[in-house]
Amino acid sequence: MKSENRHPEYYEAILQLRPATDEVIDFIRELIIKRDDVKISKVVELKTGIDVYLTNQRFARSTLGPMLKRKFKKGKLTVTRSLHSRNRLTNKLVYRATVLFRLE
Repeated sequence: MKSENRHPEYYEAILQLRPATDEVIDFIRELIIKRDDVKISKVVELKTGIDVYLTNQRFARSTLGPMLKRKFKKGKLTVTRSLHSRNRLTNKLVYRATVLFRLE
C-alpha cells in the first residue's frame, strides 16, 4: 500500500527504546533514511525512553528489531502485536506491532 494516501500520523508499529541513547537513535535514523517504504510518523519522548511510530510493520518486526539485537548485544528485544481493527474491504484482521528494545 502506498503511504502517500494516508494521514500524517498513520502508523503500523511502535518502536519503544528503553533507555534511548544517542547511538541507538542514530542507528535507527540511518536505517530508516535508506528506505523509501518506511517513514517516522511521530516521536514521543518519555521519562524512561522514547516511542518511535513507524509506517511499516514488517520492517519494524523482521528487520529493525533483529538488527538492533545484533548491533547492541546487551539489549533485550520483545515483539508483540495487538488487534487494531478489521479491514472493510477484505474483512481481514488488522494488527499493530510493538517492538520493545531494552538496553541493559
